[in-house]
Amino acid sequence: MYNEEVIKEFQNLQNVGVVENYNAYGKIGNAACGDIMEMTMYINPETEIIEQVGFRTFGCAAAQATSSRATTLVKGKTVQEALALSNKAVVDSLGGLPAQKMHCSVLAEEAIKACVENYLDRKAGKITDSNEPTKMV
Repeated sequence: MYNEEVIKEFQNLQNVGVVENYNAYGKIGNAACGDIMEMTMYINPETEIIEQVGFRTFGCAAAQATSSRATTLVKGKTVQEALALSNKAVVDSLGGLPAQKMHCSVLAEEAIKACVENYLDRKAGKITDSNEPTKMV
């Protein structure tokens, strides 16, 4: 069902966990399949470069692999570059996904966008409370 690159990514997940001292938070879920992606980032406020990024995903192998790959694709990038990352770019970097698993790559793209938008809203003073990552058991 999955190609070798997806399996390799799933077996060697990168950037798992919550970033210490994060200043960006995003959580996306898909009620239809039950996948939940939670992402935290530390974005340098002076350069707007994503210096650290972490994820926690509750979902299938494709959801976890796309989360992992998406974090590696945005780490070291600017906020604007991260916002431009498409689910197609994530899928292409993994060598493809089965059609029924494409929604996982969309969730990864949406989680990045939610995280970056959270950072921009905080920076603009639109958000004053702190979102805390949920406890996943």
